[in-house]
Amino acid sequence: MAKYVLLYSGGGMPASEEEGAKVIAAWGAWMGSLGAALVDGGNPFTNAKNISPDGSVSDGPVGTRNTGYSVISADSHDAAVELAKGCPHLQSGGQITVYETMEM
Repeated sequence: MAKYVLLYSGGGMPASEEEGAKVIAAWGAWMGSLGAALVDGGNPFTNAKNISPDGSVSDGPVGTRNTGYSVISADSHDAAVELAKGCPHLQSGGQITVYETMEM
């Protein structure tokens, strides 16, 4: 089985504590449904720094700001995409990019 990184971007924050509790419950249910396929539940991202080839550092990401990640295992890229489709991040207007990792 290969590993896949789910890279989250966009999405919104819950407007109230009640909505936040529902979002946390939805994430818990989704992660629970993944079972052994969940390698690393991940975390949300906060601040970003960009390092250029000349070594200079600037605040912020390169390109679109990503908001978090998870790592899953699956039999194929298509299977990983199907697992990602159940992620609650999509319900908040966010997007998910599914990257296949390469063993080195």
